[in-house]
Amino acid sequence: MDKNTVTGLVLIVAIMIGFGIFNSKQAAKYDKEKRTQDSIARVKETAQRQEQLLIDSLNNFAGDTLQATTAPDSAFQTAIQKQEEFYTIENDLLKLTLTSIGGRIYSAELKGFDTYSKKPLMLFNGKNNDFSFEFDANQTNILTSKLAFEPAGETQVIMSTGDTLVQLPLRLALGNGYIEYVYKMRPESYLVDLDIHFVNLKDYIEPRQTYLELLWTMNSPQQEKGFSNENNYTELAYKFPGETSIEKLSGRNKENSEDLPVKINWIACKQQFFSAILINKYNFDGAKMRSVTYNEKNIDSLIKRFEISTTVPYSSAEANQNYALSFYLGTNHYNTLKSYDMDFEKLVPISWIGIDGLINKYIIIPVFNFFEKFISNYGIIILILTILIKLVIFPFTRKSYVSMAKIRLLKPDIDKIAAKYPKKEDAVKKQQETMMLYKKNGASMFGGCLPMLLQFPVLIAMFRFFPSSFELRQKAFLWADDLSAYDSVLDLPFNIPFYGNHVSLFALLMAISMFFYTKITMSSQSQSQNSMPGMKFMSLYFMPIMMLCFCNNFSSGLSYYYLLSNIITIGQMWFIRKYIVKDEDLLKKMQAHAKQPVKKSKFQMKLEEMQRQQQLQQKNRKKR
Repeated sequence: MDKNTVTGLVLIVAIMIGFGIFNSKQAAKYDKEKRTQDSIARVKETAQRQEQLLIDSLNNFAGDTLQATTAPDSAFQTAIQKQEEFYTIENDLLKLTLTSIGGRIYSAELKGFDTYSKKPLMLFNGKNNDFSFEFDANQTNILTSKLAFEPAGETQVIMSTGDTLVQLPLRLALGNGYIEYVYKMRPESYLVDLDIHFVNLKDYIEPRQTYLELLWTMNSPQQEKGFSNENNYTELAYKFPGETSIEKLSGRNKENSEDLPVKINWIACKQQFFSAILINKYNFDGAKMRSVTYNEKNIDSLIKRFEISTTVPYSSAEANQNYALSFYLGTNHYNTLKSYDMDFEKLVPISWIGIDGLINKYIIIPVFNFFEKFISNYGIIILILTILIKLVIFPFTRKSYVSMAKIRLLKPDIDKIAAKYPKKEDAVKKQQETMMLYKKNGASMFGGCLPMLLQFPVLIAMFRFFPSSFELRQKAFLWADDLSAYDSVLDLPFNIPFYGNHVSLFALLMAISMFFYTKITMSSQSQSQNSMPGMKFMSLYFMPIMMLCFCNNFSSGLSYYYLLSNIITIGQMWFIRKYIVKDEDLLKKMQAHAKQPVKKSKFQMKLEEMQRQQQLQQKNRKKR
């Protein structure tokens, strides 16, 4: 690398740091003003919305029709005026707080887990979440989330232990009829059944009503370290009946929406390591979905807001309408999700190109789960897993090295051919003779690429596995306090674009190891690459810097794996050159191969034909 290149790199880094300092100050000022404005606007909007809903409800219920307590409007008005009460139902894994207003789940706490800030892990919590049926009653729009339910039993605190199935029914009485939600929990299960009964409501629900609209709103709180990374994995997902694959609304977009007029089996509000899934055994009749990403500095520490509107069939001719719904409120642990046999495990993003998913599903995850039974340190498990992977692909590494070594040993002969045909019009002839030299000595300019391509699915599998691996969540190793998130050994007082406001040591070491791995690889190849300084710069300097910026905010477990992989590969290449494939032995084999008769390949024959055509065209030009 010459002096001008070094100067350029220094200037680029200096400009990035200077711009980062200036930008961070401006961004901090803007964020502070934006947070203030957002907070004021959110408070005003929430207050206005709640006030307007209450006014609309009371106005709709008011009038001459409110003459008797048995009148439909009077029954709804009575239900909306009751005070809120809370009830608890729980098992060994999950604690649910239910509210009388709407009879819905007010909060869902997963036992045995904490957020990164060491608070109890709540899938969702508070009034800003909603679960409601919407229908028309005497030309009035009714939302069940505004009406007060009451427990049909006497016990308000229910615990599921042993083999006991527990349930808590909450009922909204409407004259001789009622709406009832029955929550059921089993021990050691994240699945919560919700049986819904609409009984004798022909005097309340409009006869022309053919469906009931179900509204589900959930605010997903920040659970992990690093807003950006968690946001990328927080998204809406859904599954069509009869399909084994699922569909997702990308979590990387600021806002996403989808309108589906077809049946849906389940809809998931997926976080990075936890999910809330609404399941309908008999399928929903279509759905409208929307996800909105919150500002990173919002005061409520929320990631996304999910809004779902779907429908279930309703018939006024039937006195009783029953719906069997379920919630999965639990972890995104692959085997746990798979145990429910509803394709929930497809929520874990272990596949990108297809074959990487198979590698993760049938090799990486089983091996990883096997070792965690005996080893508690996940950094050691990753080390063992990396060694095993490198041993498996060692034959490809060896073959790649041999191919590069052959090209390197043929360098003097290649230079002679280049000197023999210096003119551009002799390019085809030079290429033909070079290919003949490769063929004669059993070398191939693409021989080192194929083994690398065969290793590519493994690299992609690891890229998908580590950031989504529930096993790594909050597992510490060396200076990293959470292998599923970035590690930080130095927090910067400013933000560097594309890099961040901290220094990840694992990412830095990975980039350094990548630099030396590339440098060693280049030294094992033909020095003819020196004629392509741009390519050398891209491989030797740009790629490590790009990976450093990318991995600085990514899973430290992934950076740690890539670091180990590079170090082990460097060691393997040294071992191969020192003890397995020595230059003098390889040169003898190439010389022996060169003495054997060479059969021309189809590619070589095409090159010769191109050469003849080129020579013929040159002769025709001279005649003219």
